[in-house]
Amino acid sequence: MRHFAIIFTLFAALAMAHAATSNTPLPPAATKMLDLFDRLRDVQSDDFEGDPHVAFKLTETDVNDYMRYALKTTPRPGVESVTVKFFPKDYISTYTRIDFDAVEKWHPGTIPAVLRPFLKGKKSVWIDCRIHATDSRLTFTVEKARYDEMPLPTFFVEKMIQLVAARQPEKYDTSKPVPLPFGLVALSTSEHLVQGHN
Repeated sequence: MRHFAIIFTLFAALAMAHAATSNTPLPPAATKMLDLFDRLRDVQSDDFEGDPHVAFKLTETDVNDYMRYALKTTPRPGVESVTVKFFPKDYISTYTRIDFDAVEKWHPGTIPAVLRPFLKGKKSVWIDCRIHATDSRLTFTVEKARYDEMPLPTFFVEKMIQLVAARQPEKYDTSKPVPLPFGLVALSTSEHLVQGHN
């Protein structure tokens, strides 16, 4: 993932571009993820020979460490940080620091008037969602969201995700199924893990 695209943070972790960096050594999680991305890209090339099947399992730590690295090397509009927790049955809980001023500037009136006193500047919100990966495409449904202890309306959160996703370089449209990157056909979660294959 790959919120992110905002909150389908898993999707963000898998899809974030590999940023060119200096000679500084890569953190282990970045090395692991970038190697996975390279393997997935390689098997898609016309001259690839060998077993084209690539399967993976990643821990929450792998994904979170990689996203910290990726957001530092390739900042994302409207998103300052993302932390995920994976649960069984494709349930993902995210803790995302969002620039609400940017969201409101991109589309005035997105933040309901009753929430504007609270959701301004950079604030962290919990967003829980369930992903659905079918036929190499990903959709998600927001199960619940909150800022501090205040519940956030699902329609607002889905609209906010749509706006932030559209501002990413990949220009995700979360109103439709989003193609999985790198030829992936399956993606699912279990306790503290995300797994998939091409």
